[in-house]
Amino acid sequence: MLEQIGRNAKAASRVLATATEAQKNEALKKIAQALRSCSAAICAENEKDLSAGRNCGMSEALLDRLMLNDSRVAAIADAMEHVAALPDPVGRVLSETVRPNGLRIVKTAVPIGVIAVIFEARPNVTADSASLCLKSGNAVILRGGKEAILSNIAIADAMRTALAETSLPPDCIQLVTDTSHESAEELMHLNGFVDVLIPRGGRRLIDAVVKNATVPVIQTGAGVCHIYVDRDADVQMAAKIIDNAKTSRPSVCNAAECMLIHRDIAARALPVIAAALAKKHTEIRGDAEIMAILKDGAVPAKDSDWGKEFGDYIIAARIVGSMDEAIEHIYRYSTGHSECIVTENGDTAAAFMDRVDAAAVYHNASTRFTDGGEFGLGAEIGISTQKLHARGPLGLNELTTMKYRVYGSGQIR
Repeated sequence: MLEQIGRNAKAASRVLATATEAQKNEALKKIAQALRSCSAAICAENEKDLSAGRNCGMSEALLDRLMLNDSRVAAIADAMEHVAALPDPVGRVLSETVRPNGLRIVKTAVPIGVIAVIFEARPNVTADSASLCLKSGNAVILRGGKEAILSNIAIADAMRTALAETSLPPDCIQLVTDTSHESAEELMHLNGFVDVLIPRGGRRLIDAVVKNATVPVIQTGAGVCHIYVDRDADVQMAAKIIDNAKTSRPSVCNAAECMLIHRDIAARALPVIAAALAKKHTEIRGDAEIMAILKDGAVPAKDSDWGKEFGDYIIAARIVGSMDEAIEHIYRYSTGHSECIVTENGDTAAAFMDRVDAAAVYHNASTRFTDGGEFGLGAEIGISTQKLHARGPLGLNELTTMKYRVYGSGQIR
């Protein structure tokens, strides 16, 4: 079954590769209209997924990731129109040179071709991925998890119905409705059809794809994000940033999972931070020094809590004696997603930002901003935590590759 989906996607990608910006924008606007028109039907299917999730004991944080309502569907449609309004990434001239022999060499941006996305219980990813792939001239094969399958089918059906009313083929967007392990394995090995596979989800999913796929992979998603509160931090600012980074949406990859507190400020800062987190019933798992300060306000951390992506109202906490110690902890446990320092010392902040190796490094701001929309890229297809071919939020430009156009007048070598 997936081989036929791959063939359809490859054929659609050839049409998309030469589609005009006007054609792609028209399609995106039609899809946005369809999503709004189908909002009630999409939400009804989503409620079935939510009910199944509750029956299976899904956590509140994960249920929130899964949940759709009219306002969330409207936001998905708005994002689709925002992507339509962005500049077309295809055809951009990246560089141009004229060689001594007269050859003119122009490096231009072109679509990758067929992009496959394997993701978990976030139905908005279905539309976000489709919008970015379509605008960047790529056909997309979507394979979501069983937790959101009815929601994903409803969204995909609305998008494909809208495409049927445009000059672009509906097979620009295809959803794999088989959520078995075998379908994921088959997609990972769809060489000759899939040009790149992007996994979007937790560490287990990403590790499985990286280990098993034979098609090229862009590694994304797993986010063990740290916030280091320096000795020169503004305590109220630190509490506000940590609260936002942990509790605004604890299940997403840019949520903070660990706070590192400088020993010199710990006795003053920790009670303020803990009070802010307590309002959202967030559990602090601390080392011995954290426990000595917070007492009943924390529980002892286990070794497995360092480097863990909780995806819930839980945060690990450790006292450090210096910025160097904080950085060593980050190097050991970071996934290279987003890291933050809170300090009023500009020199310390600059040193931290220079030395920490991550896709995004923050000074006095929440890690929750690592997002395609927040970075002005429109929607995103994921956050790349590797260094090739792209790093950070994967927006339109990151979904293109390059082609050299070489113009001559009879030159031979």
